[in-house]
Amino acid sequence: MNGNPLYHWTALAVATVLTLPLSVAILAGWTPPWMRERQAGMRLRAYGMLGVYACMLANGIPRIADASIDTVMVCMYVGTGFMAVAVVLFLLSARKDSVARRAGPVEPREG
Repeated sequence: MNGNPLYHWTALAVATVLTLPLSVAILAGWTPPWMRERQAGMRLRAYGMLGVYACMLANGIPRIADASIDTVMVCMYVGTGFMAVAVVLFLLSARKDSVARRAGPVEPREG
């Protein structure tokens, strides 16, 4: 039912390498060069990426551990909740960027 654990390990490794360092760096104050124009919602965007990562963990770890169907289903629902929170955070960050664009130009931060 849980499939090949190698696929889940690979997905978690890729998610850890791509999303975790970027979101922690953004929360520490660094802004990626391709996002310097949209700085108003950066913290919300970083928390959204952490929500996506939490969803990957909630869905992957029970399958790697070959947990029972009940445990996998509960963790899948928890992961869906994390993803819903991430979607809301991404929408809020887009709204915050939109409001900031209408307010006028913002000087880029150093860093």
